[in-house]
Amino acid sequence: MRAETDPPIEPPLTDHSIEPPLIELPIKTASRGFYDGFSREVTIPSKIIVSLLIMWAIFFPVSASETLTAANSTIISTFSGWYVYLVAFLMFTCFILALVPQAGSLRIGNPGEKPEFGRFSWFAMLFGAGIGIGMLTYSTGEPLAHFSNNPDIIRGLVDAQSAEAVRPAYIYTFLHWGFAAWGTYALVGLAIGYVAYRRNLPLTIRSGLAPLFGLHLSGRWGHIVDIVAVVATILGVAVTMGFGVEQFVAGLARLGLGDWLLDPDGSSSAMAVVLALVVLVGASTLSALSGVGRGIKWLSNLNMGLSFALLALFAVVGSGLGGLRLLGVGLWDYLRTLIPNSLTLFDKGGPFGEALVQWQLDWSVFYWAWWIAFAPFVGMFIARISRGRTIREYVFGVILVPSLMCFVWMTMVGGTAIDLELSGAAKGSIVGAGISDQLFATLAVLLDPAVATVVSGLVVILLMTYLITSADSAILIVNTINGAGDSEGEHRHHILFWGVALAFVVGSMLILGGIDAIRITMIIGALPFSFVVAVMGVAILKAVVYDLRRKHYGVPTTAQACAEYAAGK
Repeated sequence: MRAETDPPIEPPLTDHSIEPPLIELPIKTASRGFYDGFSREVTIPSKIIVSLLIMWAIFFPVSASETLTAANSTIISTFSGWYVYLVAFLMFTCFILALVPQAGSLRIGNPGEKPEFGRFSWFAMLFGAGIGIGMLTYSTGEPLAHFSNNPDIIRGLVDAQSAEAVRPAYIYTFLHWGFAAWGTYALVGLAIGYVAYRRNLPLTIRSGLAPLFGLHLSGRWGHIVDIVAVVATILGVAVTMGFGVEQFVAGLARLGLGDWLLDPDGSSSAMAVVLALVVLVGASTLSALSGVGRGIKWLSNLNMGLSFALLALFAVVGSGLGGLRLLGVGLWDYLRTLIPNSLTLFDKGGPFGEALVQWQLDWSVFYWAWWIAFAPFVGMFIARISRGRTIREYVFGVILVPSLMCFVWMTMVGGTAIDLELSGAAKGSIVGAGISDQLFATLAVLLDPAVATVVSGLVVILLMTYLITSADSAILIVNTINGAGDSEGEHRHHILFWGVALAFVVGSMLILGGIDAIRITMIIGALPFSFVVAVMGVAILKAVVYDLRRKHYGVPTTAQACAEYAAGK
């Protein structure tokens, strides 16, 4: 495959002229004062919206709960099809760009530029920032949930919690944690990184739309795009943090640190939530202050090492061979059903219609909204760490490798939990536990009590590092968006604000309405950004197609080549 090179520095052909790309997108920032280096038009409205949401949840909990629940019901039922088809479009767009030879060879940066991070650190940061917390919660929770209820069980094709229910359980587990999730992240990251590093545009959300709207994004419309992205990021990360805090507290309770950690219904107590957030968000804020190259990179590598150690334990003492068989069968089932399942939208017709629609709303549509809300944060973060890679390497690296890691986790850890239930060893103690406690319940059945306590402590430490990594990455990305793409400036007071705001969003929702309140808020916050993501998909297609045309006619395609052409005129 021929490497990408800059086009010859010569005047463009007049018969088939095409303009060079936009290489400047000025965003007004303050030159002094508290908001020095920041866009006041983005930062202040974002802070106001998030602050009002927090105060609404704290001071008017009944009104907030009723309004959010009603809005959630309307949005889910009205836009379920939009979410399903949008995520399918994003996923397939990424693969098309990677598989077309000319497009896949284009580099996210200048031709010949080397990646900033090595592959191991790159993969570690991808996994830690993107899905690490969810893996610890859902590696057992998701397969067990679909083992008990999935579309095949609803239709009466297999019995719940039977051996025959295992294969369809993993089809839907892989559907939710595979290419759809990572394709959404990859598309947003590519749309931003491509124009930021090839065309020297600011590393911010609005830049991903520049191939379509150009300099119009310097003003009001660009500010709105970035504000929507900031709010979606805070709400999307709040869901992940909420699940993580619940599991963190459940792990501390398993370690015998006191009954005060849990309420009678098994959820985290208010005091436990507050103390957990003080520790976790405080540590993540300190890490964010150190930047990507130090704190976040170090924690991501630690996460990866601890994750492999825990995975190795399940492979050796759990259902290792069974997990490998599940992985092979699950991959085959997933790939052969990927297209129809990605495009299926259940309706209420027929005897099972209502139940199928509700299942899809509770699972698939919730996940698609979650991934979209998470996309500005993860996409920006992936763009930040992926400079110098080709589109092909980027897409396959961002989609295939983390997806495979998720699948391995789901089959090794979740497969062990299912085997313990099918064999009767668990006696319902795993499937009957709350989702935040199912991993610890699996360890309690699988290992001797003393060993289970030690390994549960390892899981708590791993969960803590994942929580810190996700939170500090989100804080850093929000600060970057507010700073008009400046990721290296010293803006400590703003980092502190977003750390505190994230803690209050998670804490207020968990204490007043539980994890369901955070889920509902996130689904509502994801809707505006879903339209931004859809336009990003069109924008990156246009950017790549036009750059290929520019290369064909000898027109510069990068900011560097444009500068060299201008200097040689």
